[in-house]
Amino acid sequence: MIGRRMTLNLAGESSMRVLVLAFALALSACASASAQDAPRLDGAWVVDLSTEPNTPYTQPMQLTLNEDRTVTGSFYQSEIEAGRWRTDRGRTCVSFRTTDGVGPYHTAACLVGDRVEGQTWAEHRNFVFVWNATRAP
Repeated sequence: MIGRRMTLNLAGESSMRVLVLAFALALSACASASAQDAPRLDGAWVVDLSTEPNTPYTQPMQLTLNEDRTVTGSFYQSEIEAGRWRTDRGRTCVSFRTTDGVGPYHTAACLVGDRVEGQTWAEHRNFVFVWNATRAP
């Protein structure tokens, strides 16, 4: 009797393991599909730096988010230096430094839906600039 219960119990455990494995695989497939469908922060962007509503002023931004969590590319026609990125709390953000040859510009930006919201601080020029960007065509 004990041997028979043991066999039935092992068979039940085996079925449960298969069921748990199948469920885990299904969740993994759903997560992969949603990650592929989600907007991504890397790529080409058009940054709106306008200070007057009727006077458009845009500059390009190219972001590459590398597997080692570094960011490379360019912003305002300047190479990105010391860039980092992270996805946390439901959003993906970058921080990086550029320069105009006189001093550094520190930028932080996050993907919000299908656009980027960011700010750039230039201590040597005594300003913080808040900007938005849309995906380049």
